[in-house]
Amino acid sequence: MSSEGTIVGGRFRLDQPIGRGRAGIVWLAFDTRLFRTVAMKRMYLPVGAGERAEQARAAAMQEGKDAARIEHPCAIKVFDVLPDGQDVWLVMEYIPSRSMATFLAEHGRLTPDQAAQLGIQLGDALAAIHAAGFVHRTLEPGTVLLADDGGVKLTDIGISGGGPSPAYVAPEVARGLPGTPAADVFSLGATLYTAVEGVPPFGDDGQSSERPPRNSGVLTEALRKMLRADPNTRPTMADTVHSLKAITEGRETAFIPPTAPAMPTMPVGWPAGPGGPPMPPPGPHPVAPMPPSGPHPAGPMPPSGPQFQQQIPLTPPPGYPQGATQQIPPVHQATQYAPPPAAQPPSAEEEWNLPVSKKTLITVAAILAAVLVGILAAELFFV
Repeated sequence: MSSEGTIVGGRFRLDQPIGRGRAGIVWLAFDTRLFRTVAMKRMYLPVGAGERAEQARAAAMQEGKDAARIEHPCAIKVFDVLPDGQDVWLVMEYIPSRSMATFLAEHGRLTPDQAAQLGIQLGDALAAIHAAGFVHRTLEPGTVLLADDGGVKLTDIGISGGGPSPAYVAPEVARGLPGTPAADVFSLGATLYTAVEGVPPFGDDGQSSERPPRNSGVLTEALRKMLRADPNTRPTMADTVHSLKAITEGRETAFIPPTAPAMPTMPVGWPAGPGGPPMPPPGPHPVAPMPPSGPHPAGPMPPSGPQFQQQIPLTPPPGYPQGATQQIPPVHQATQYAPPPAAQPPSAEEEWNLPVSKKTLITVAAILAAVLVGILAAELFFV
């Protein structure tokens, strides 16, 4: 029997028990080699000796090695698995926390939105476990840790010792079939159901009639899909996470079947190219309104500098210094959508807006001369 102060594996000192899981007591321990605090758990092994006990010991070692391969921010990190006499110990990261089962017993139910956020984090961790080729097999409120810093951690990944609570076991697993990712979806659904309703969906034995949910609100349809008896009709873990995210974003009708394709969105003006998204259908496109003409309302000027100013060469009027340029104030620069390059001559519209020049004076003089000639011709005609 382990006790405080015991040295495990010639390296880890057991300081105090900090919890009890399915497989036994979890200890706060100190690594005397690396000088760090860790959590340790002695894995469940059947009592006895002989070949059967050796096989169970080898299976426990393999489960610990598999759990050490999982890397996810919402999964407890397993540092090592080591034998100590007839026992096998898991060495894990220590996270100040308490189990979800303890939290619910002390504080009652979660809201549907809180449970959905919890499910997103757990579902994402489970999807990573499935991608690595494993299943959790024992997901329940007791294997979910709610950290003191607000995080969520999944523990006992792939550890079969002690057996899960029958209230969270998928029906096909209860009949003797091996655990699958679909079974983890059922266990997650039963865990979230308990979080919002306070009791498991099919009773503590998992064999009672389904209890209609009363407090799940927007989470109801997602839970019903996850708790389907036929594993082939349950959503995948990725679809489950997508649905729970839709709940937290306020889209209560965004639950889609696993076979429904997602509708991509594309901003207006997205360029088309080989392998890229298609262009939007042809048709009239909205045109941005032009800025109003006339005097601009008074207000703070934007910052000045080379990046906010542009110099355009103009034809100087008589008496204007040669080589001089006119700077457009920043307030006008902000309203120019496509100013012409400085090297090109100004357009007709720009010439019209130029200051009075020799060309303008010659035009005015020609008009006045034509008027005078007309007056003289009229006087000669009527004499």
